[in-house]
Amino acid sequence: MSSPTAAYFVGVDVGTGSARAALVSADGCVIEQSVQEIKTWTPEPDYYEQSSENIWQAICQVVKHVIAGVTNKSQVKGIGFDATCSLVVLGQKGQPLTVSKTGEPERNIILWMDHRAEEETAKINASKHELLKYVGGQVSLEMEIPKLLWLKRNLSQTFNQIWRVFDLPDFLTWRATEVDTRSLCSVVCKWNYDAANNTWNKDFLKAAGLEELSSNNFEKLGSDVQPPGRKIAKGLSQRAAQELGLVAGTVVSTSLIDAHAGALGMFGCRSGESSATDDIQGKMALIAGTSTCHMSITRQACFAQGVWGPYQDAIIPGYFLNEGGQSIAGHLLDHVLKTHESYKELKEKLGADKFIYQYLNGLLPQLALSRGHSEISYLTQDVHVWPDLHGNRSPIADPTLRGIITGLDMTRGIESLAIKYLAFTQALAYGTRHIIENLYQYQRAPFHTLLFCGGLAKNPLYVQCHADICNLPALIPNEQEMVLVGAAALGAAASGHFDSLESASKAMGGTGQLLKPNARTIEFHNSKYKVYLKLLENQREYRRIMQQKL
Repeated sequence: MSSPTAAYFVGVDVGTGSARAALVSADGCVIEQSVQEIKTWTPEPDYYEQSSENIWQAICQVVKHVIAGVTNKSQVKGIGFDATCSLVVLGQKGQPLTVSKTGEPERNIILWMDHRAEEETAKINASKHELLKYVGGQVSLEMEIPKLLWLKRNLSQTFNQIWRVFDLPDFLTWRATEVDTRSLCSVVCKWNYDAANNTWNKDFLKAAGLEELSSNNFEKLGSDVQPPGRKIAKGLSQRAAQELGLVAGTVVSTSLIDAHAGALGMFGCRSGESSATDDIQGKMALIAGTSTCHMSITRQACFAQGVWGPYQDAIIPGYFLNEGGQSIAGHLLDHVLKTHESYKELKEKLGADKFIYQYLNGLLPQLALSRGHSEISYLTQDVHVWPDLHGNRSPIADPTLRGIITGLDMTRGIESLAIKYLAFTQALAYGTRHIIENLYQYQRAPFHTLLFCGGLAKNPLYVQCHADICNLPALIPNEQEMVLVGAAALGAAASGHFDSLESASKAMGGTGQLLKPNARTIEFHNSKYKVYLKLLENQREYRRIMQQKL
């Protein structure tokens, strides 16, 4: 498989449910990839816990698989890691410390989507600290500082024994190199690190009730913070190299959060149709899986209420990142599918869920034709959805919001599922439009392209709905695994194969297919978007009415 003179790079991605690795060439082609499931415990609603040792063992398995065909392992010039923004807690000598009420040490990770820290989030936001302007005015309960405060309040024995706390991507680079280096991406996006002054902020930690973390030059949080794409010390340790099947000293890059790695991979993607698509500032990258992250970078800082950032140098040095998101996306559509009465019938008939989605996508045009509609969008003229069943991340930043659906009737069967599925898919796209229009209110430079990767990017209905509803062309990279390409680009930049991370992104981003918006549905979606916003007003009004009765 390998060429005796080629340079290869390994990208490692740890998502919500699995660890993946890919062997990637210098032009961004994924040559080999592998995936391994990881464990998640859900001891009670909104609690999600994982194991750092389980994740590392899964990584070792997938990396060994993808490099098996490389005879000379020294041809692997660099390795990059990305992962979910989950909290990893370690005690002395790097041993796992429990984050679980069960007391099991193995459970030492609070997963990103864990919502246990609601009260702690409210306390931190009540401080109105100056640093909060970098997270749209308030921290999310999915970030790390609220989770650390939860540990202090609820598992004090764990909190008092902390040796190091890591964002999961930084744990992986530490485990690979035995050197404690933190990526600016993780600490500025999820830990309220003060990137403008290049330091942790003692006043913020004190206001958050976590002044203990300021001791000894912030060693528990990590005192060596570097931008993404930087070489870490002497590379792979002897121990990690043996576990991964690579050569000791192989270059290891500072890490990225998983969605940010996908953005890095996609920002360099080109359509070939317009030079405008080469302007990195006009692109919004949607990393669409269990949740969706909406990434965009600008040369000038944009402070937008309800959208995280601007994060300085968080993906590519020299640019500010704004990050929006939806706490559930793919997970929401799975919920709609699996809770419908027709799911069992379709599962028995078609097997895998992906085939059910394909079937529904094929059924919708037939339904539109049978009902006299020229576009499938019109099937939801009377069905409207607010999709935040798990709270709103952006741009409302309210984790207590819940979902709404109007237009229910007595229809049963597969056709009713198809229309409900379409309505929820459209609602996710209206949510993206909501984020975009919010950014425009704060004078962000205009977007000219949406880019898609992740599981939902493989769903043409999801992508077309976004193009139509946002009235922007959608660019789908020909290489589908852009998160892995982004991770590999880290290793390529750190190894010196490219002179910068931006150069690595452009060289490895490849090309993609451009999907244009449907001009015939613009006015229809403008009307439905007005209804979408009205649903938010209605939910707030319902709450005001009910609070008067308490």
